[in-house]
Amino acid sequence: MKVRFLGTGTSTGIPEIGCKCEVCQSSDKRDRRLRASVLIAEKGRNILIDCGPDFREQMLDLPFQKIDGVLLTHEHYDHVSGLDDLRPFCRFGDVRIFAESKVSNSIQRRMPYIFVKEKYPGVPRLEMVEIENEPFLVDEVLVTPIRIMHYTLGIFAYRIGRFAYITDMKSIPDEEFSKLEGLEVLVVNALRIKEHLSHQNLEQALAFAARVKAKATYFIHMSHDMGLHAEVSKTFPANVFFAYDGLELEIG
Repeated sequence: MKVRFLGTGTSTGIPEIGCKCEVCQSSDKRDRRLRASVLIAEKGRNILIDCGPDFREQMLDLPFQKIDGVLLTHEHYDHVSGLDDLRPFCRFGDVRIFAESKVSNSIQRRMPYIFVKEKYPGVPRLEMVEIENEPFLVDEVLVTPIRIMHYTLGIFAYRIGRFAYITDMKSIPDEEFSKLEGLEVLVVNALRIKEHLSHQNLEQALAFAARVKAKATYFIHMSHDMGLHAEVSKTFPANVFFAYDGLELEIG
């Protein structure tokens, strides 16, 4: 499995508009963070998790290939607003969007022009595939949803093989935790140092990583309030890292 981090930032991205903090002005490319998304290549299939407002920019320098499935974690703008930019990928046919019913319904309300019977020429061809909290297939690739809580909003994380991707989590129900056993790579959100209502902060993310015991853990969905990549990462255990935009991993 090959994993490429397309974006590792929170909803505002880094740099934030108008901000002059040391992170937003950093010359370290790892401190530039587009909105969170990841592209997975497995068994000859390309699977995208989330499709935010930076999707077009994230894909411009990559080889153009079919996207076999888009897994949506939840309906917030920074995770779904790039769906209209899937137009070029529809050359291969409809792009399948896997999401639970409430997310599917939200997308169809926001982008009705995509789903009307008589479509305007050139609109993206998206096939909504509604999922529940049960394993499903994207062709030959088995995907296991994991229910997590984004404050009071139930959203999905996903596991593929020995890789799990979690974003926007504040907590996880006890009955879901077993789905994270035996991971080689855990990706999980760590927003900032200070406590936050609906996202893990750094202390909570480190504790979660220690509980999961994956061989390696990568943090995503950071804001500029996390601090500089080079400085903060020095404080991490040996198997914990900040992800950064463009980072690629080979798993298993």
